[in-house]
Amino acid sequence: MNRTTQPLDVEALRAALVGPWAQVDVVGRTGSTNADLMAAAVAGAPDRTVLVAEHQESGRGRLARSWVSPPGSGLTVSALFRPVGVSPSRFSWLPLLAGLAVLDTVRSFTAAPAGLKWPNDLLMGAEPRKVAGILAEVTDPSRPAVVVGIGLNVDAAPSDQPGATSLVAQAERAIDRAEVLVELLTRLAEREAAWRDDRGDPDAGRLRADYRAGCASLGSSVRVELPGGTSVTGTAEDVDRDGRLLLLDDAGHRQAVAAGDVVHLRPACG
Repeated sequence: MNRTTQPLDVEALRAALVGPWAQVDVVGRTGSTNADLMAAAVAGAPDRTVLVAEHQESGRGRLARSWVSPPGSGLTVSALFRPVGVSPSRFSWLPLLAGLAVLDTVRSFTAAPAGLKWPNDLLMGAEPRKVAGILAEVTDPSRPAVVVGIGLNVDAAPSDQPGATSLVAQAERAIDRAEVLVELLTRLAEREAAWRDDRGDPDAGRLRADYRAGCASLGSSVRVELPGGTSVTGTAEDVDRDGRLLLLDDAGHRQAVAAGDVVHLRPACG
């Protein structure tokens, strides 16, 4: 499956994507597309601006983890949203709907098992392994803005992701990164536009129902590592209207978890 990876053609991407997206840029190398786009947001970048990097050197995942993307190995893309009319309490749905867009995308290229791990990872394979991660960051309080970053392993899993997999490995065939990127950004634009039209209400359309159907965490025995170093174990039962994970712990108590890192204690992938 090794092949020479072609660089992304920014003009072809703009022809395919500008319309739903206001602006699409590709850079050869950067530290972090999220950091760059957050700075651009403060400087007044428009709603639905997209930044893609061929090589990301110091990207960030959750809990200060790195996400390095060597040239041609995958896709590193960040999107800026200014969701006017949506309560900030519902902004937590942006990484979840982005996860659904990634799930929609990989399912259009392969029938390999795939499912979401709340709140920000996509797992693939009969023995589920991470293939994508998502990080949403809020910036510019004067003009509400959220930057959603997505890293998707297409040709190979980077060396800083032990145990991860790639879309090519799961599909067992060559896949064009540009086709994946266009599909991903098309799906993301559709998901975000529907959510915004519904003023962030995940039950006005199919958002919460679709997330429930695509989330491998639900129904699974999990350990949630909470901010501050504590953890709780139990069964992930549902997600609520604010995107929080509803957990039934081992003592029979239910609680809503707004932030944390989920570890599946038994394999689960849809």
